[in-house]
Amino acid sequence: MNTHDLPTPALLIDVDALDHNLATMAAARPGAQLRPHVKAHKCTALAAAQAAVGHTAFTCATPREVLGMAAAGLGADLLLANETIDPRRLAAMAAAGDDARITVAVDSADTIDAAATAGIREVVIDVDIGLPRCGCAPDEAAHLADLARSRGLNVRGTMGYEGHLMALLDRHAQRLRVEAAIEVLLGAHEQVGGELVSSGGTGTYDIHPASIEVQAGSYVLMDTHYARLHLPFRQACVVLGTVIAAGPTHAVADVGLKALGMDHGNPSIDLADVSFCSDEHITFVPHVGVASVGERVEVIPAHIDPTMAMHAAAWLVRGTDVLDRWPIDLRGW
Repeated sequence: MNTHDLPTPALLIDVDALDHNLATMAAARPGAQLRPHVKAHKCTALAAAQAAVGHTAFTCATPREVLGMAAAGLGADLLLANETIDPRRLAAMAAAGDDARITVAVDSADTIDAAATAGIREVVIDVDIGLPRCGCAPDEAAHLADLARSRGLNVRGTMGYEGHLMALLDRHAQRLRVEAAIEVLLGAHEQVGGELVSSGGTGTYDIHPASIEVQAGSYVLMDTHYARLHLPFRQACVVLGTVIAAGPTHAVADVGLKALGMDHGNPSIDLADVSFCSDEHITFVPHVGVASVGERVEVIPAHIDPTMAMHAAAWLVRGTDVLDRWPIDLRGW
């Protein structure tokens, strides 16, 4: 099959760029130094490719991701790096714990109670290290660890996410601020104990010491938001579209808001300026000449994670040759 045979919009993954990204990260952070975040791709086939290069512990954002990874035989060490108090979802993960190692993040007495009541066996204490989202105050971590242990939970360690620093363009300033955030996390970990200190992401993967496992996800496919940092990873994913209208001033393709994550701004098209996106359309202006109706265009997403969640499958390609189809099977909650 050729990419010209695919109905659009179609999510394409360049296998050569994917292999480069897998190998580059495996060399930089081998084995337990990386806990890839499957929220970035939501695809067990891609997770299996990450495991094949030595990254066999995974980070998840939703219970569905946890359960899907366990069902796919990728449950050697799964961390739900997110709080949940839903008793049904927690019970389902507890039941899956018979065949997979599942750890859940907690940051309060409420989340500890919910996890223990549902039968969860292992937790990490989520610590606020600067991103105003989840996580307990650093000076509360030891108390919560004691509370979790009193409920029969094994406390594996701590985690914290410096997401507010992930895409800073000044790399020197970023390094200083990340190191300060990690100092807070390590201080809390000294009080909590356990073997895990988990943090970081694609934008800070090269700042953390080897003793901290990094929860990077976007590196494997990339997007324009992270491309600004000039990291050693290649753009591996685009959304293929078809030009459906063209004129002397602009062209329109069939890749709109329902096919792209837009929270980081407009996507990009090489050799063109993107004007705006609407529900089913992307309006753009080619730098040279005019586009033709029926022409194919590759749209580069600004944020890969929500873009992946909008597609049922990804097509693996080399050039215009279609090599395989991978279901995006971890979508939804």
